[in-house]
Amino acid sequence: HEYGRKGLATEEEVQRCIDSLADAVSVIESNVAPVRRMLSFLEDNFDPMKAEPEFSLKLSSSSFISPSRSSGSAFSSYNSMNRFGFGSGGDSSGPTLSHNHPTQYTFVRQSLKLWCKVQENMHRLWVCADDDLLSTTHGYSLWNTGQGLNRVQTCPRVAKVMHTLLGETRTESSAAWVGLSVVHLGDRDVPNALIFIDKYTQIPRFLQPIVSFIDSIPKLCEDQHVADYIEDEFGGERRLKMYVLKDYFKHGFDGSGDDGGSCIDGRLTSSWNWTSQVAKKRYYNILMMSGFQGFDGDFK
Repeated sequence: HEYGRKGLATEEEVQRCIDSLADAVSVIESNVAPVRRMLSFLEDNFDPMKAEPEFSLKLSSSSFISPSRSSGSAFSSYNSMNRFGFGSGGDSSGPTLSHNHPTQYTFVRQSLKLWCKVQENMHRLWVCADDDLLSTTHGYSLWNTGQGLNRVQTCPRVAKVMHTLLGETRTESSAAWVGLSVVHLGDRDVPNALIFIDKYTQIPRFLQPIVSFIDSIPKLCEDQHVADYIEDEFGGERRLKMYVLKDYFKHGFDGSGDDGGSCIDGRLTSSWNWTSQVAKKRYYNILMMSGFQGFDGDFK
């Protein structure tokens, strides 16, 4: 009866608002979930101070070894390092960062924590991005950024939110901040707010396939032939899981890529660079068996 009063919303309008809020929460939860899952993989499988010899996250820009898949068998179980071939992998440009295991662990953990906050506040960032793009006080210029002509425009509203989220992440971290705190916005790396939004909405799209693959390993091993293959190639389920996680936590955060590095944007660039190299990984065949179709398509 209250809905019929003049000036108040109708019952249908209230229900629409409730449904809209439910949809917004659902989207946020689905996007945050794979980031939180990767964070749990890091915390549950890696010691922050002491690394397992075969699964250290130590990075060295001077000792990078290019993927050896092109020479000899793509899935050879033996090389000069150890029986299961847990050597370095990564993109052709190699890491630009040099971190010991504890530093790299902290670097990855802080990055994932920040990504969680960004995904939780994505609707807020969208609103700010719209306001920045449609601003009548901050115009834009066309620049050749190295990727063609782009609309370069300052993003004060998005920048304010990002610096707030970054500040919260730094405050909540129990360790000193690792890497740079530079947030690229309105420059050649991230020309405008729309490109910023586009970059950060990709995070769950490339993390979810990794999560799905890790979670599918026990199911895959129910097939004895697959289990025997994993045993012969990697030394069992856990070693395969650890190899994949080590590979991503090292080379998804190694500063590689055209505009990589330890800055806030560079961390994301390194992860995207890692996805472009996945077909060269030793575990690619198993990845395909799990139903992987790519980082920009259906995830089955």
